[in-house]
Amino acid sequence: MGFTRTIEVVFKRFLPAPFTIAVLLTLLTLVLALLTTNPPAEGSHILQLLSYWENGIWNKDLLVFGYQMMLILVLGHILVLSGPMNRLIQRLTSLVNNTSQAVILVSVSTLIVSFFNWGLGLIFGAIMARKVAEASQERGFSINYPLVGAAGYCGLMIWHGGISGSAPLKVAESGHLQQIMAGISDPGLLAQLPDTIPGSATIFSWWNLLLFGILLILIPWVFYRLSKKAESTPVNLTPYAPKSSSAAPDGAAERLDDSPWFGRGVGLLMLLTFIVQYGDKLLGLTLTPNMLNFFMLGMALLLHGSFRSFLAAVEEAIKGAAGILIQFPLYFGIMGIMAESGMVQQIADFFVSIANETTLPIYTFFSAGLVNIFVPSGGGQWAVQGPIVIESAMQLGVPLPKAVMALSYGDQITNMLQPFWALPLLGITKLKAKEILPYTLIIMLVGSAVFICGLLLL
Repeated sequence: MGFTRTIEVVFKRFLPAPFTIAVLLTLLTLVLALLTTNPPAEGSHILQLLSYWENGIWNKDLLVFGYQMMLILVLGHILVLSGPMNRLIQRLTSLVNNTSQAVILVSVSTLIVSFFNWGLGLIFGAIMARKVAEASQERGFSINYPLVGAAGYCGLMIWHGGISGSAPLKVAESGHLQQIMAGISDPGLLAQLPDTIPGSATIFSWWNLLLFGILLILIPWVFYRLSKKAESTPVNLTPYAPKSSSAAPDGAAERLDDSPWFGRGVGLLMLLTFIVQYGDKLLGLTLTPNMLNFFMLGMALLLHGSFRSFLAAVEEAIKGAAGILIQFPLYFGIMGIMAESGMVQQIADFFVSIANETTLPIYTFFSAGLVNIFVPSGGGQWAVQGPIVIESAMQLGVPLPKAVMALSYGDQITNMLQPFWALPLLGITKLKAKEILPYTLIIMLVGSAVFICGLLLL
């Protein structure tokens, strides 16, 4: 436990707030680009880089993607705040009496839910951790709250290999590969591109499901071992629930807001439309971000029943997305610098230059993990790094599904080091990034070993 304690002390002393980290990473990226990329033939190098930065902040495609990701997060939060989900969480937390039980319950449930949807899993894990802490207050048992909070965040280390993973979802769209590879240097390779890479070859492949199964056992076990030596921490929380209006409905219009028949009817209509519109894609294991959001919106209305309950949950869920809303453009700016200056190409070219068919997935894993620290956006990273990964894989004879998942694994694993996506969890649990990161760093090392072995052996 001495290693964990050392990391905890270092993080508490030196780690700033997530927004400050985003600003510092922006400045670091500017400096690295200034030192490692070629200056323009005319004009100032720094002014050119600042132009790339500004263009990245307002990139229309990335802003659309950012809105899709925020919807996944917000709708997942709304679902967790529904009555049925709240009752499920209450029943689960009633089984907990100590830290060891808490971390096993929270990590297992969070990993499973996150495999289906990262936004739902992130908020589910956060509220599970919060409710465990509240239960410890009410029933008088002690816990290590930061460790439980880390268990609630571990779903973000498996999300990109799950059903809501950005890269596997995008390559399953017809014509997407041809679109992102439009600038490929070798027309012969372009002609060899498949129209799609179906989910059955990536998310639902036997080897990806096997790796998820291994982590579903291994990660809770590691948390359990950490809990045996973790010291109890004080907890001082009030019950977490969205605020709702207690005023009686005034008039027919407000009674409509409270009508469970109307709310659930609209939700069922949306789910019926979803089945009719996307039934064939579901049978082919093909999913998109818009499909997921449409499904979650219908489910949220169905589970909340009334529009009043739904909108109260929306008001609460928006708070968890506030930090992401303001930080997303900063990371898009970093992405603009790295993409337009050639930094991403340099990183990828370096790994490709020393790679072969066996080692390319490993180097892709590491390069994706490195890029994710600077640009914690799976879909945005795929847009920038994806063409390089696909072209390299085709040149070296690496199966495209394996190359896509290697990038996905690398992107997701360093979420345990980069606290950007922890912002909603930190807001709900009232923990600080420096309190959970010592534990998530250990989980990152364990997960990295699993993914690397999987890419080498499977």
